[in-house]
Amino acid sequence: MKHKLLKFISNSRLAHAFIDAPSPRWMVFMADVLVVLLSSIITFSFNSHPTGMESGWIYSASAKTLIVTAVYAILCVAFKTNQYIVRLSVIEDVYRIVMLIGSSSMLLIVSSLVMSGIIGYTYFSVWNMFIIAVFSFSLMVMTRLLIKYLYTSITAIDKKRTRVIMLGSSINSFVLASALKIEVEGRFKPVALLSLDSKRHENSLNGIPVENYSEADITEIFAKYRCDTLIFLASQIELMRSGLADTFLNNNIHLLMMNQIEEFDTNDDNQPRLSTHVQNIRIEDLLGREPIKTEKSSIKDIITNQVVMITGAAGSIGSEIVNQVAALGASEIVLVDQAETPMHDLQLQMEAAFPKANIHLFIGDVANSVRMELAFRAFRPRYVFHAAAYKHVPMMERNPCEAVLTNVFGTKNIADLSVKYNVEKFVMVSTDKAVNPTNVMGASKRIAEIYVQSLFYHLRKNIDGRSTQFITTRFGNVLGSNGSVIPLFRRQIEEGGPLTVTHKDIIRYFMTIPEACSLVLEAGCMGNGGEIYIFDMGQPVKIYDLARRMIKLAGLRPDVDIQIIETGLRPGEKLYEELLNDRETTIATRHKKIMIAKVRIYEYSDVLHHLKVLRQCVDDGSRLKLVEEMKHIVPEFKSNNSIFEQIDKRLKDQDENAACNLHEACIP
Repeated sequence: MKHKLLKFISNSRLAHAFIDAPSPRWMVFMADVLVVLLSSIITFSFNSHPTGMESGWIYSASAKTLIVTAVYAILCVAFKTNQYIVRLSVIEDVYRIVMLIGSSSMLLIVSSLVMSGIIGYTYFSVWNMFIIAVFSFSLMVMTRLLIKYLYTSITAIDKKRTRVIMLGSSINSFVLASALKIEVEGRFKPVALLSLDSKRHENSLNGIPVENYSEADITEIFAKYRCDTLIFLASQIELMRSGLADTFLNNNIHLLMMNQIEEFDTNDDNQPRLSTHVQNIRIEDLLGREPIKTEKSSIKDIITNQVVMITGAAGSIGSEIVNQVAALGASEIVLVDQAETPMHDLQLQMEAAFPKANIHLFIGDVANSVRMELAFRAFRPRYVFHAAAYKHVPMMERNPCEAVLTNVFGTKNIADLSVKYNVEKFVMVSTDKAVNPTNVMGASKRIAEIYVQSLFYHLRKNIDGRSTQFITTRFGNVLGSNGSVIPLFRRQIEEGGPLTVTHKDIIRYFMTIPEACSLVLEAGCMGNGGEIYIFDMGQPVKIYDLARRMIKLAGLRPDVDIQIIETGLRPGEKLYEELLNDRETTIATRHKKIMIAKVRIYEYSDVLHHLKVLRQCVDDGSRLKLVEEMKHIVPEFKSNNSIFEQIDKRLKDQDENAACNLHEACIP
């Protein structure tokens, strides 16, 4: 019966007005004043008996009632007891009521004692003030509790709310669960807390049931509360990464994360909005690890008030470098890229985020030496971060001339101009695919590494004084970057599948975009020239397992709701990536997770000779000759699943024939 009555009330217009907006402050003020007025009338009607000189109007019960009410009203404004949203009232509100009543009673009693010394009459007795205080406090609190109860009961009938369990039984989890439960137009209805503390034995926490976590009982716990969703706090992400998330996902529990709340959002009516901070957990959140912390103060000392050029500025890595450089206070930032629309989008983003930053947009191809020289001549950068490159392996396998033109000769252009215009540091973004490359893209990046490193040592040997410092950083796959596997899987899930995996056993290293860019800046600060920096990227991720996880995160079942199919390795693709080849070792740096790769140093004159041959191959459009020359420069370049495997076979046969001929020539 009570439920039907509340449901009827909840459908009324009055209820909707009650739910949609908090009561006006003047209404709360008037309600409190009426409470005091009623308490005073009752008290003085039964406890005030004027006689003699006390029988005048000023000594009447009506006068005393008005005076008490006026004092309470004035102090009610002073203590702002009407400033709180009644239905969300908490201890702070009760505290203000106590302060209001205590202060009003004391003021009236003290005033009465002072008056008694003047007129010989105690105007307000302590007993009367005590009765008024008790009545007022009781009625004010009861009014607020009644409103809170009605609001909670009405909103609890809302069937649209998602039933959720909150992870943890700490004060933070409890407070947020309570707030979500009574939130205006809330999306969630917390029905229990899931405690990770095995020593906790409470059955409930202030009315919210508490269940102890047990991997074996997860399904039963969620079934008990007719719930399939768990909300956890951002501060608990490390627990989820350690394997706890997989426990829930394997039991078909949908995961939501409450982000860190830096500023409490409100709508136009000043109503708290917590639900906006509850988001679907992303695969990036689970793949991430404790970020590598860089020495921001040292980086800031270098970048602040300097002219910085970023090539490939509109790409995933380049745009994040732009943001970080702007935040570090560079005096001018030169953005170089040939992609018009992404550059326009980046301009709008920078104008919104850094309105005072001095940004220059320069559209141009890094392979165009004439165009690039115009940029260097106009802006005279002190630091250059070179992120421009073609990166998609299958695409570059089909277009090796363009890969070499941009990745090799584009890098050569920017490096040569950096020397010509006295750039202090040139930092190049490379890739783990440059190690033991199996594709044209990786080999082109390795040749770019070879060129800038040989150029540095050539300058150091042949030029007196300080020259440009050339530094290289090698990355793994960047989470969420344009064209990476995660956006692809996300799109395939939205389309209903299937998810395409090239091979069940393929693995990759992953890192976040901000982390990658912090490493670039740290390298620029730390490096003295000639180094190739790598860093500890943690454990590699199996792409097939990644696909299954993403399906589960979407609330679906792998191989039931969405299929995963193998498509076969793409041209140039290999099962695993490396950061060092077999002949390389590492040198420790002051940062425990950043290392320097010890690599073979090439003679600059030899490199120039090979690049001359490469350029001729590019101009001739001869793909096979081009790739063969790349293999001469990078002997460890062995094509995989590619038409260029025929070159490896031919070169191997030539080596075997040469060895055989040498053996025959040695026979007496």
